[in-house]
Amino acid sequence: MNQRTSQPLVSIITPAYNEADYIAECIESVLGQTYQNWDYTIVNNCSTDKTLEIAERYAAKDSRIRIYNNPALLRINANHNVAFRQISADSRYCKVVFADDWLFSDCLERMVSLAEAHPSVGIVGAYGLQREAVLWTGLPYPSTVVSGRDVLRLWFLKGKYVCGAATAHMIRSDLVRSRNPFYNESNLHADSETCFEVLRTSDFGFVHQILTYTREPRAESLRTTAFDLNVGLACGLRELLKHGPSSLTPDEMDVCLRSHMSGYYKFLGESLLQGKSKKFWEYHRKKLDEIGVGLSRIRVATAVCMKAANALLNPKLTLENLFRGRNILQERFRGWKARHASPQGARP
Repeated sequence: MNQRTSQPLVSIITPAYNEADYIAECIESVLGQTYQNWDYTIVNNCSTDKTLEIAERYAAKDSRIRIYNNPALLRINANHNVAFRQISADSRYCKVVFADDWLFSDCLERMVSLAEAHPSVGIVGAYGLQREAVLWTGLPYPSTVVSGRDVLRLWFLKGKYVCGAATAHMIRSDLVRSRNPFYNESNLHADSETCFEVLRTSDFGFVHQILTYTREPRAESLRTTAFDLNVGLACGLRELLKHGPSSLTPDEMDVCLRSHMSGYYKFLGESLLQGKSKKFWEYHRKKLDEIGVGLSRIRVATAVCMKAANALLNPKLTLENLFRGRNILQERFRGWKARHASPQGARP
C-alpha cells in the first residue's frame, strides 16, 4: 500500500463563475499539495469566460480532477451547495478553495494531521493571508483544540471570528453529508452560520500557521454587496439569539444583546442621515422581522437625535469631518445626486 492510498481521502471543491483570471493559480495550488490523497471537483456555474476551458485543460492531465457543469446559472450559496454534494462518498474530509483563492503547499497535510490526531474536532482552521494582512487571529498559541463553546464565546464577547471563510477551514465529510443543504441559501453569511451550528456539537482545531490566501473582494462581488448593506449586523444578531444562550451566562447574554442592539441602531441612524436606498431599508426591515425583533422607528429616530447632539457638542470633530468630505449633508447630497443622475452614462 503506497502512502497516497494509506492517507484518508480529502474531497476538494471549487465553485466557480467567470474566474478565468485566477482559477489556474487556484488549481496549481491544489496540484502542489504535499498531501496527495485527494479528489477535486470544480463546479462551473455557467461561466461565460474561459473558466471552463482552463479547468478542462487541467482535468485532462490529472484524473483526480473532474468538472461538474451546472445546467443553469445558480445564486452563490445554491452553487456552493451543489459543490458540497459532489464530495466523494469515501472522503473523510472536505476542503473548499474558492476559485480566486489558493492554498499553501502544506495546507492539507497540516489540517489532516491535526484532525486525525483529534477525532472530536469537526472543523480545522488556520491563519489566512490577504495581501500583507494575517486573518483569523484571536486564539492564543498553542490552542490546537478548542471547544466549540469557547469559539462561540470568543466571537460574542471579544468579536474574534477564528473559523475564517470557507477557503480557510476544512470540515469532516460526515458533517457535510449530514446537512442537506449544507448552507442556508438565504443567508449571505451562511459559512459562519454553518460553522457555529457544527461547533455546538464538536470541537474546533486550529493550525497556528498561514495555510491559505484569500483575495480581496472585487467591486461587483457578493462580498462587496454584503459590506455595503452591512449584513453582518443582522446575521450577528441572529447568531447571538440562537447560540448565545448555550454559550454565555445570562448576564453575559444581556450585556452582549444590549451592546449589539445599540450598535445596530447607531448604524441605522447614521444610514438614515446618509440617505440610504430603499433596498437597504427593505433588507434590514425584512431581516429584523425574520429574527423576531422587528425594526423600531423610535430607536432609529433616537439614534439620529444622538448623532445630531454629538455633532453640536463636538464642533471641532464636525468641522474636521466636513473638510474630510464626511459631512452628513454632503453624504445626503451624494445619495440624492446618484438617485437622480442622468442614465446616459450608466452601464447596462
